[in-house]
Amino acid sequence: MREIKREKKLCLMCMEEHEVSIVVKAETEVVKGKEVSFNAEYEYCEYAEELLETEEMIKKNRLAMIDAYRLQKELLTSKEIIGIRERYDVSQKDFSEILDWGKATITRYENHQIQDQAHDDVLRMINENSKFFIEKLEKAKKRLSEKAYQKYRNSAQKLYGEDKNYYLRESIKAAYAEYDEPLYNGNQLLDIDKVTDTINYFAYNMDFLCKVKLMKLLWYADNLNYKRNGSSITGMVYKALPMGAVPEAHESIISLDNVKYEEVEFGNYEHSGYKFEPIDDFKVKYLSREDIKILDEIIKCFGKIKTKEIVEIMHKEEAYKCTKAYQVISYDYANQLSID
Repeated sequence: MREIKREKKLCLMCMEEHEVSIVVKAETEVVKGKEVSFNAEYEYCEYAEELLETEEMIKKNRLAMIDAYRLQKELLTSKEIIGIRERYDVSQKDFSEILDWGKATITRYENHQIQDQAHDDVLRMINENSKFFIEKLEKAKKRLSEKAYQKYRNSAQKLYGEDKNYYLRESIKAAYAEYDEPLYNGNQLLDIDKVTDTINYFAYNMDFLCKVKLMKLLWYADNLNYKRNGSSITGMVYKALPMGAVPEAHESIISLDNVKYEEVEFGNYEHSGYKFEPIDDFKVKYLSREDIKILDEIIKCFGKIKTKEIVEIMHKEEAYKCTKAYQVISYDYANQLSID
């Protein structure tokens, strides 16, 4: 038994006013045939040497017992269910409506009733996948007020944007997991924050930056830094594609939240491409002074030349000429880079 606080009040055990201890005591009960252990809360009178369980404590202790069972069965606890609902800023009643489970189901799960495995799986899916919640919300639209529907949809759409960026970052990390050789990643583990900072820095300091040119600038920056300092800036892995060096998972990288571009027409409207721009109020956060010095040199060398020219220069690099098509370009060639 452990005391957690004391309160001066009328003690219902000895019927005298004095400081009553609020204590936590380890308990064991059987729930659905399973023995579970949990901490229960009581009032304790040191004069009567007795424990008292108030009505509020009875509810709290029962929930602690149920949650102990849930943990044992690997089900979501009441706090976790509340957290999922609050993540979407949804009321108990409306959450039940969205899931089509009956108006009081979520209220029961959050207070005293143990959910079955099927409902637990759905709740976990809702927590992990905001798109799944949006799909459920659309089906329940007629059962909700227009105001509530719009509120929940706005909340879910915001979460979906955040989730999308998270999953993009995780997919990029997964793509790079197999490239742990120093000559593949430039003796530097992938740093996605440095990647986005570098892209924004180039975009901020150039009048017009298209996708093909950006890919080459990134390669030159990483290789120049490797040549001088023994490591790349970003940890990106590059492959030899027809237009030159291109980072692994580049499509996912340019889709990250902190990368901004617009689709523009080139030539006589014959084809379109990406024009990269710095994000609003861009400020360098993750690049060091040494990193920026390298980027400034790359901008000085290639900032004003056309995309076609930098592709031609790239094709003459030993690193590109000695690497088979679509294979990883080794940083071992950095010492033969055409720029110092």
